[in-house]
Amino acid sequence: MRRRTFLKAAATSLAGARLGPALAQAPDAVRFPDGFLWGCSTSSYQIEGATGADGRGPSVWDTFSRTPGKVLNGDTGDTACDHYNRWPEDVALMARAGMRAYRFSVAWPRVLPNGTGPVNAAGLDFYDRLVDGLLKAGIEPWPCLYHWDLPQALQDRGGWTNREIAGWFADYAQVVAGRLGDRVSRWVMLNEPSVVAIFGHGMGTHAPGLTGRATCVAALHHQNLAQGAALQALRAAGRGWTLGTVLSLQPVKPVGGLEANRAAAALWDAVWNRSGLDPLFHGRIPELLAADFEPLVRPGDLELIRQPIDFLGINYYSRMHQQPDSGGLFGTGYGPAPEGVKRTGMGWPVEPDGLTEQLLELRERYGNPPVYLTENGADYYDWIGPEGKAEDGERIFFIRDHLLAGHAAIRQGANLKGWFVWTLLDNFEWADGYSRRFGLVQVDRQTMTRTPKASYHWYADAIRRNGVMLA
Repeated sequence: MRRRTFLKAAATSLAGARLGPALAQAPDAVRFPDGFLWGCSTSSYQIEGATGADGRGPSVWDTFSRTPGKVLNGDTGDTACDHYNRWPEDVALMARAGMRAYRFSVAWPRVLPNGTGPVNAAGLDFYDRLVDGLLKAGIEPWPCLYHWDLPQALQDRGGWTNREIAGWFADYAQVVAGRLGDRVSRWVMLNEPSVVAIFGHGMGTHAPGLTGRATCVAALHHQNLAQGAALQALRAAGRGWTLGTVLSLQPVKPVGGLEANRAAAALWDAVWNRSGLDPLFHGRIPELLAADFEPLVRPGDLELIRQPIDFLGINYYSRMHQQPDSGGLFGTGYGPAPEGVKRTGMGWPVEPDGLTEQLLELRERYGNPPVYLTENGADYYDWIGPEGKAEDGERIFFIRDHLLAGHAAIRQGANLKGWFVWTLLDNFEWADGYSRRFGLVQVDRQTMTRTPKASYHWYADAIRRNGVMLA
């Protein structure tokens, strides 16, 4: 009863928004603006499988996941969800739910097995088929050029710690866009560069497993350079493509609101959020990280990074709560969320209002760019109910509450244009292997059978209504 009262109050507070006449007559519903884009996101290594098929080269995640002790239960992405062979079924699932856009990633080692040099035509053929299948189903393809599966051949040459990777990435971007760009108009450069740097190059818990503050900062800077170089190259092609990138943005708070924790929170905010935002939008390095970046930044770097973008994708899961930690990568560490905050199956805090906060900050500090929520979802246990249906009510509440938070930001002037749930399928969840479930659809690990969950049907209804029923 308390939840229903809260949700109805939220709807009433938004009734003045210009979001469709139905809202004023329907206090139990929240409607999104006309043209709001609904879809879902996935990534290549997490769902494709077929890691040795048709000339694909190894990636850093192939190497990392096959290293004993790196991934829970020794899981790998060798089979994943077998999307490489079952993509028509997955496209049909999206179409049946009414999704109008699909953000997927292109596997760099599938296209360029050595990272540079000869193109693997068979790899591009796969994405050719996928794009054509999506368009036939009325779904707009949103390829992301990099979602963490760097070719191992490039890692052997230093990977993201090697400044030359900016040129390698720009060349790769032109290869993919040159093949698919006659049908694809929207292009995403990177997915969550801060996560790649922090967990893959600072803490060592993600591929390629490097550790240290210096390697983390190098990966941050060189991803920014690569992003800028690719944006510049694709813009110069003169094809009129719509270009953007995706950042993981999470408001950082001092644990307990204590003054003693504010410096740690500010520093972690600089690492996680500002290291991507400030160079891109303002052409500057966050002041708290200036000394770290100084050995890396050369004349012209910040001009290259500060490329115009047509949209910004943001991935939001929760706030972060920080406190001093002498053993932490930057002398900071994660602390507890405020008392009473619920948690997902992974233990992440559930804080939908943090999304409103983040979207409004983009309005205030970064010029209110067109924003798409390109990932939002949660790990929750699901089960088969007595009627044979996959039940996951907690996920429904999670998505609904975050949609309400996004709507509240729109009401206050945030430029939110669309929503991509993370994710379509239960998949390979990085260092947690297959132990975590983020999907709207179950995947049987033995048979690969897809079973839509209650959240899939709920999301399909939200798409159909272009809004959320609160009753």
